[in-house]
Amino acid sequence: MASAEDIVALLRQVPVFEALGPDDLRRVADVAVPRRFPAGQVIFREGDASDTCYVVRTGHTRALRENTDGRMIALAHFGPGDIFGELAMFDDELRSATIETLDNVEAIAIAGSDMRRLMRQHAEIGVKLVIALGRRLREANERLARQSFQTVQSRVAGVLGGLVKQARDEGAGARDVLVQVTQAKIAELAGSSRESASRFLAVLERAGIITQGRGRITVHDPEALERYIF
Repeated sequence: MASAEDIVALLRQVPVFEALGPDDLRRVADVAVPRRFPAGQVIFREGDASDTCYVVRTGHTRALRENTDGRMIALAHFGPGDIFGELAMFDDELRSATIETLDNVEAIAIAGSDMRRLMRQHAEIGVKLVIALGRRLREANERLARQSFQTVQSRVAGVLGGLVKQARDEGAGARDVLVQVTQAKIAELAGSSRESASRFLAVLERAGIITQGRGRITVHDPEALERYIF
């Protein structure tokens, strides 16, 4: 069970909360509730009521959204220190995506009603959170703009590079970074067909940049991978 100090330390890593001072972080930690989810569990579904946000302590989740043709598209992966469902802090609109665990997950849950009460009592918390969310929105818009001009190869390399960064944040070394991911999931995150992603991954493997296994990829040379991202 996470202590109050552990929760404060976790919140300090989250970009949305990075502008909050120690006292405000403790106020948020006081309303946070530790949660555990097994692998393969849906935490909430697209269209559900939005009443809680979550910060990942351990494990990984992914965000999914149903396409018009019925296919589920992976929008993002979340690991330790990442937040999802954060708009619940401001309103109770319906969820815009489904969140599913990829392995066993420990998280802290923060009810939107508790955060709104804190913002009413301490207005500076709300101001800082809005500024942080605005920054994240700009970054997301810039990322989408870049992706609209990127080739499939660049998008796939970018997705793989992002997974490498996440693994490094969790303690992986500079080289020979192991990421647990399938070709299908990479294709989903890159917005490409599995065939196109598979062909480019084969190119990277022949170049000695990666080695593929069942449900895993070892990136031997992350710097070489970055040369494919533009």
